[in-house]
Amino acid sequence: MVELETFPNPRPERPYTITHVCHEFTSVCPKTGLPDFATVTIRYIAAEVCLELKALKYYFLEYRNKGIFYEAVTNAILDDLVAACQPLEMTITTEWGVRGGMTSVIEAQYKRD
Repeated sequence: MVELETFPNPRPERPYTITHVCHEFTSVCPKTGLPDFATVTIRYIAAEVCLELKALKYYFLEYRNKGIFYEAVTNAILDDLVAACQPLEMTITTEWGVRGGMTSVIEAQYKRD
């Protein structure tokens, strides 16, 4: 697995929202073996560190051939990114392309206690 990299938050004393959008996310349907396409939106309030984008892109590429359901992908991304950067808050939203005439949007949230 690609190591998710971080860098120091330039303004840790100020809560501000960071949003990253990946329009080219792909994984594989575990039932059919066909590719699934999604837009992944990461929205978070950083604490001490921020996510580095090149490593994030390579992290997403690891899902390209992985058979996994939408809900599992969304929650796995949230778990991995929270572990990497320990944000104050984070929301992962995945918006899946049309399959069988339907689209799906999955959202998972984390908030530090």
